[in-house]
Amino acid sequence: MDAVTLSGGAKLDAALREMAREISKPATLRVGFLSKAKYPDGTSVALVAAVNEYGRPDKGQPPRPFFRNMIADKSPEWPGAIAGLLKDNGYNAERALELTGSAIAGQLRQSIIDLVSPPLAESTIRRKGFDKPLIDTGHMLQSVDYEVKTG
Repeated sequence: MDAVTLSGGAKLDAALREMAREISKPATLRVGFLSKAKYPDGTSVALVAAVNEYGRPDKGQPPRPFFRNMIADKSPEWPGAIAGLLKDNGYNAERALELTGSAIAGQLRQSIIDLVSPPLAESTIRRKGFDKPLIDTGHMLQSVDYEVKTG
């Protein structure tokens, strides 16, 4: 059996320590409708989004699961994407989560745009003037956001 010689151990050790330091900084990503998002009348966008997501059977409003559908469809991609972003950004967790948050927010916006079923009631179509579920003024769509908290 031949012997193996390694050199540069100090450089490798320093690089691994720096990587561990960067990746061990705690950070949290939140994506969706953050607490600051309000309609002009003060109504919480998160509340309106939740009502749309789960429906209001007592009012004849069916669920329109844009958020759950997006998570089910897209979340399998997220771990690999985060791993790649960590590597590409020097294992800076905050930067990787910023990029991830932006991407997931885009996926959520697209899910709102893409949802077409169940269709709106005829009375709602008459009131709005068009038949697109989840979009009335566009405020909910524009309120999709993300934040990264560190520390």
